[in-house]
Amino acid sequence: MHASQYHINTLKEAPTEAEVASHQLMTRAGMIRKAAGGIYTYMPMGLRVLRKIENIIRQEMDRSGAIELLMPVVQPAELWVESGRWEKYGDELLRIKDRHQRDFVLQPTSEEVITDIARNEIHSWRQLPINFYHIQTKFRDERRPRFGLMRGREFTMKDAYSFDRNAEDAQASYDNMYDAYMRIFARLGLDFRAVAADTGSIGGSRSHEFQVIADTGEDLLVYNPDTDYAANIELAPAPCLLAERAAPGQALVKTATPEAPKCELVAQQLGLDLTATVKSVVVATDVEEDGQTKTTVYLLLIRGDHEVNDIKVSKLAGFEKGHRLATEEEIVAVFGCKPGYLGPIGTRQAVQVIADLTVANMSDFVCGANEEGFHYTGVNWGRDLPEPIKADLRNVVHGDPAPEGGKLAIQRGIEVGHVFFLGDVYSKKLNATFLETDGKPAVMQMGCYGIGVSRIAAAAIEQNHDERGMIWPRALAPFEVVICPIGFTKSDAVRQTATDLYTQLKEQGVDVILDDRDARPGIMFADWELIGVPLRITIGERGLKEGVVEMQARRDASSTNVPVEQIAQVSVERLASL
Repeated sequence: MHASQYHINTLKEAPTEAEVASHQLMTRAGMIRKAAGGIYTYMPMGLRVLRKIENIIRQEMDRSGAIELLMPVVQPAELWVESGRWEKYGDELLRIKDRHQRDFVLQPTSEEVITDIARNEIHSWRQLPINFYHIQTKFRDERRPRFGLMRGREFTMKDAYSFDRNAEDAQASYDNMYDAYMRIFARLGLDFRAVAADTGSIGGSRSHEFQVIADTGEDLLVYNPDTDYAANIELAPAPCLLAERAAPGQALVKTATPEAPKCELVAQQLGLDLTATVKSVVVATDVEEDGQTKTTVYLLLIRGDHEVNDIKVSKLAGFEKGHRLATEEEIVAVFGCKPGYLGPIGTRQAVQVIADLTVANMSDFVCGANEEGFHYTGVNWGRDLPEPIKADLRNVVHGDPAPEGGKLAIQRGIEVGHVFFLGDVYSKKLNATFLETDGKPAVMQMGCYGIGVSRIAAAAIEQNHDERGMIWPRALAPFEVVICPIGFTKSDAVRQTATDLYTQLKEQGVDVILDDRDARPGIMFADWELIGVPLRITIGERGLKEGVVEMQARRDASSTNVPVEQIAQVSVERLASL
């Protein structure tokens, strides 16, 4: 590829709405151009990155035994109604009508369509197991698209779906995909972790996320530095931090705490550690019974320095159909007080109290007195209030005990892949059955496996950049090597050396671009440092007179002189180490 015959259009400044490095740098490097909020055109340089990601994914999916097909972007609403997700999926599902007023969706995922294919194409146990995958455009109508390709509305995704005879075989398919994903992300050259995760809106009973480690990531990952344990913070179990409950040592006292609606302020006023306080969180469930809505209010208690984990709350008994924060009106009706001074003692109405495991073992703690400006001190279970229901309600924190020993650490990550064991969540609803060996119908067991192709590009930049621009891993770079001849049109020696080297590298399978634009060295170098090509070779008359050219890896602080006759071989060797 010659730069003069390619489209290179870099910018000095990023758009004002670009908040993260990947959005800023991809825009400045001319890799993407905004068409609408969360919708981008992939320009030639950016598309090369996406195609390289797709090629690695496709190779490993084929290696795993998966079979490629291509499902439509526009899907009929009937399938989504049949699965129950037409309403359940929410506003992110973009619903459209055709000229005949028939309902369709722009697909955010393809469980319904692939299950429909399976129930019509697979009839016998002899056809199983099977795994179909495709790489296709997806659309999710994000309320607030942001961060460029990190959280766009339209994006490119690889999704795969396995079908098996039974749960045991389906678990084997899951493990096969897990291994394939580990190979994919290793080949992409990314620093990543596979973490246990919640299944979310997809459903199912087993799930792992693949997270690229980056400070700008939206997810918090919990891991044990000494073992292989890792989990998304939503799923990580939070142990009780108190081995046993101490006997009461204080009297129950109603204490004035003016202007202290938060645990931090209460602890400060009373001269206590924040760990001696208990935070009250009031939630409600709404259940339809006989055409009427029954609302139940719950009081969740966690230690003052902890935060409620909403995913864990959603898994409590009675919360299966959803929950929400209680309204101020509901809170006042039950507690007789506005938020800020709530607690389990002296409520107006009976309320079910659920205490986090650590809170359930606390003694002599501080909680709200259900009166503005007052808290109770010296509160103890059994003596001052009934024993609570116990549950893991909180997020783990750095330094918590790890499940298998040691201490937990926390880091940020960007989710770029997800594998789910679905079981019969979709196959049962859509009646995807096959004939078993006994001639009787059986429901297929499913797994689904997604990789965010376009998000990988953004995540790689978040993990690999500096003040000058992107630093692509070799596997993802739009070009592996750039040749920068100084005075290409003015010097026959420079032009001939650059052209010969370009030919030699191409013959050895190197993805190389020759910058023959005859731009000034400063402009040329700034462009390629911004674009992030892993290896740059600079050819100038002065160096040629000494029989050398300059070679510099994007991560290196300085260049190295290499004899002209060795540069092709040395370049290939240097690339192998990147």
